[in-house]
Amino acid sequence: MKKDYRFFITLVFAIIFIKCSDKNNFESQTTSLDSLKTYFSFANDFNLSKVERLMYTKKALSIVSEQENDSIGRVNLFKVANRFYNVGEFNDYSHTVRVILQQSAKVKDTTSMAKAYNYLGDYYDSQSKTDSAFQFYYKAEKLYNEKGDKINLGRTLISKSSLLFRSGDFLAAEQSTIKALRAVKDEKSAGNIRFEANNVLSLIHHELGDYETAILYNKKALVITDTEVLHEEFQSKATIYNNLGFLYLTIKNYPAGKDYFEKGLAQENLKIQKPALYAMLVDNYAYSKFLLKDDKDVLDLFYKSLKMREDLDLKSGIFVNKIHLAEYFAVKKDSAKAVKYSKEALALARSTKVSRDVLAALKELAIIEPENAVAYNTEYIHLNDQLQKAERKMGDKFTRIEYETDQLKNEYSDLETKNRNLVYLFIFIVLLAFLFYIIQAQKTKNKELEYKHQQQISNEEIYNLMISQQSAIEINRVEEKKRVAQELHDGVLGRIFGVRMNLDSLNGFNDDMAVQQRNSYLSELKNIEQDIREISHDLSKEKSDLINNFVAIIENLFEEQRKTYCTLLTTTIDSSIKWEIVTNSVKINLYRIVQESLQNINKYAFANAINIKFIKENDQIVLTISDDGVGFDTKAKSKGIGLQNIYSRTKDCNGKIVIESNRKQGTSIVITAPIERI
Repeated sequence: MKKDYRFFITLVFAIIFIKCSDKNNFESQTTSLDSLKTYFSFANDFNLSKVERLMYTKKALSIVSEQENDSIGRVNLFKVANRFYNVGEFNDYSHTVRVILQQSAKVKDTTSMAKAYNYLGDYYDSQSKTDSAFQFYYKAEKLYNEKGDKINLGRTLISKSSLLFRSGDFLAAEQSTIKALRAVKDEKSAGNIRFEANNVLSLIHHELGDYETAILYNKKALVITDTEVLHEEFQSKATIYNNLGFLYLTIKNYPAGKDYFEKGLAQENLKIQKPALYAMLVDNYAYSKFLLKDDKDVLDLFYKSLKMREDLDLKSGIFVNKIHLAEYFAVKKDSAKAVKYSKEALALARSTKVSRDVLAALKELAIIEPENAVAYNTEYIHLNDQLQKAERKMGDKFTRIEYETDQLKNEYSDLETKNRNLVYLFIFIVLLAFLFYIIQAQKTKNKELEYKHQQQISNEEIYNLMISQQSAIEINRVEEKKRVAQELHDGVLGRIFGVRMNLDSLNGFNDDMAVQQRNSYLSELKNIEQDIREISHDLSKEKSDLINNFVAIIENLFEEQRKTYCTLLTTTIDSSIKWEIVTNSVKINLYRIVQESLQNINKYAFANAINIKFIKENDQIVLTISDDGVGFDTKAKSKGIGLQNIYSRTKDCNGKIVIESNRKQGTSIVITAPIERI
């Protein structure tokens, strides 16, 4: 029982362990699938610290970097870039966007390219590199305009307007903003764009001194925040309240300004979602209280705002804070602190190279330090003149950037056209060259065929000449035989006949000796007469079919070989071969093959014996030429002209050739050619 109890406990623990393992595996898989979504969520959680949000952003990047270059992968990269931007990691932001741009260019995704251009414009804008920022905004604007993407075109134009405004080109900024509003006038989901447009227009008119119009545009923007759903984390209402408060401070309506700053600070989650805006509102609220001579908590508020801006490294905000503190201490007659903060503000403005801030600091120092007012005012006037010239140049520069960007695009388009034309031209030239090559090859082939045809005709003519020569020889032989026959018949035979007659006349002598001699001579003469008659008859009866006889020609070749060389030559010609039905072309090629083979054997083989056979097999002529010479390597790449001619002539006969040879073992050539009828 004890053993059973232990076994039961062990089984229970094993089941629990397996269940836990399954659960852990499931959770691990789920975490793996949802990790990217989780990292994105945490990276955008403003309740977390900047360090934590950056950590989650980098974890998300490590996962996205392993994804393929498809639309989903590029969307995730944009999410990563957004989160780098939100935590202020602009170098990582720029690098990520450039990766997107590179991937988008590879697959010609112009939508992602335009978005990447927009993001790079934001990056250079954050780095105060206005030229580069404007160039990328303009590139994005052109792409969105070509694609007819009104929403993104409007967003890009607003970004461009803000850049132009900060650069002092107010007219161009207003034109770009109006252009954005026109682009999205029929778009229902363009609330954010309309809001930003009215906000920028209010800032422009504020700088131009048209405060009433600026307030009007701000209130239009405020209406948009009430009627349309905007992203909560952008804190749109707080932004407008801050702008309205600042406008009312400018027109010296300090109570209204203070009220708007209070409304802005009352917005939920402002400090978490927009800490920079929160610090600005705190500073402006303190400044409005200072202007209203309400000193309660003013200094603490100034210091609170300054501390936040220093923590966020907001140099422009730090500058404003220090100018406000300088004013505050100047009113409080604390000249040392007033001068301290003014000079710190001036040094900061000079380090950031923001000319307007430098002017504001010089103006403040001229008031706080009247003994140095001349120097400050002189520098102020000189810098103000430079700033005005620079602003005019900046407007020209932006116009030039637009022109140069369009020109580069046109040049690139022209270059693409030229490259395409060059490709077409190259293809045309290649095709033309190929066609020319085909024509030349065909001409060469035709010439080769014509040459072979002429060669065949020449061979036939040569053969016919040989036949004619042989015929002439045979005719002469026949004529000569006839002449000899005639001479024998008419001359020798006649004389012998006369002798016989004379001898016959001696028959009158009857002695035994005379009779015996006479009979003996007569008998002999009869024999001679009979022999001569037979010879004459045989010579006259010689057949004339030796004319045109291939066998006679080939035999003459063999006879010449035997007379010239001491090599033993044995030949066999099948009598069943009807040479009269074989074409002249085949006969001449066979003759030349035998002739070429004999020449090769005589030159190189050092043979003691040669055997040549003409055999008939199944309507085919089989020519065999063998010797017992030194042989050669049939696999050698280079073959002599003689062998090449033998191969070529065999091919002309539509025949087949087999050559067998080994060193010191002789050579055998077997050629099979069909009997082609004339």
